[in-house]
Amino acid sequence: MTPSLPDILVGNFMCMADPGPPEQQGEFMAGKVGLVALLSLLAAQETERGVAARVTENAALRATLEEAADDYGLDVASLPSTEDLTFSALDRVNAALRKALISLHEAVEAREDTARHHAILRLYVKMADLRRLDLPPLPAR
Repeated sequence: MTPSLPDILVGNFMCMADPGPPEQQGEFMAGKVGLVALLSLLAAQETERGVAARVTENAALRATLEEAADDYGLDVASLPSTEDLTFSALDRVNAALRKALISLHEAVEAREDTARHHAILRLYVKMADLRRLDLPPLPAR
């Protein structure tokens, strides 16, 4: 499961809204605050780049599928699209496009279509780069 940005932020709120019993103070609380801080940093990065990454990724997925449509009998026009720039709408479209890409990749491997296989692998690299979140250096304990 990949939690959505709203899920993470609600989790941060729930974690910090209740201070907990006295036995959970000290090191436990310091760890809890550190984790919430780290999640907040990652959430900030996702907020900054998330919509643009999803729009770019969805376009790249659709282009890859359209390029292969004739050779592999894909009906790309039937796949969902959206003008709604919310995370949830873009993620719904992304899930459908990824599912279609997985099916295409299986067919490409079965046909031993090396050129298209490498194109799909390059797309995976681009997708991973678009979704990259950077962790700060963390202090050792």
